[in-house]
Amino acid sequence: MTHPSTEQVWDWLHLVPDPEIPVISLTDLGIIRDVQWEDDTCVVTVTPTYSGCPATSIINLDIETALRGHGIDKIELRRQLSPAWTTDWMSQAGRKKLEDYGISPPQPAGGPTRCPHCGGTHLEKLSQFGSTPCKAQWRCTDCLEPFEYFKCI
Repeated sequence: MTHPSTEQVWDWLHLVPDPEIPVISLTDLGIIRDVQWEDDTCVVTVTPTYSGCPATSIINLDIETALRGHGIDKIELRRQLSPAWTTDWMSQAGRKKLEDYGISPPQPAGGPTRCPHCGGTHLEKLSQFGSTPCKAQWRCTDCLEPFEYFKCI
């Protein structure tokens, strides 16, 4: 039996949005670690951003739905917790999409360096946690707009 190439599967997975930040794909987020075929089963390895990420079950369902939509019936999802996910795995395109969406992408210095709305550099942290545990709430004191910052992990 012939099956789609792993490259084709990666292309399909690149179209699956993150359920919490739909502007970025699961592959841009860097949580899809591997795609391979074992006999006639498509095996997708996923590393969640947090081991207790509440979106994990939705992410798995979205992956299965996308692949089944392309005719893949035998799917195995493997959860890989080690090594732990890091923001270093995010693509440059994904970082740009976050910023364009109004979320400051992760910075190695531990906080945002500029406002995603106006580009201002006078920033203050409002809360260590934003709408999800992987984001913090900040505000730009130049434009006074609040924004979320995707924390470095």
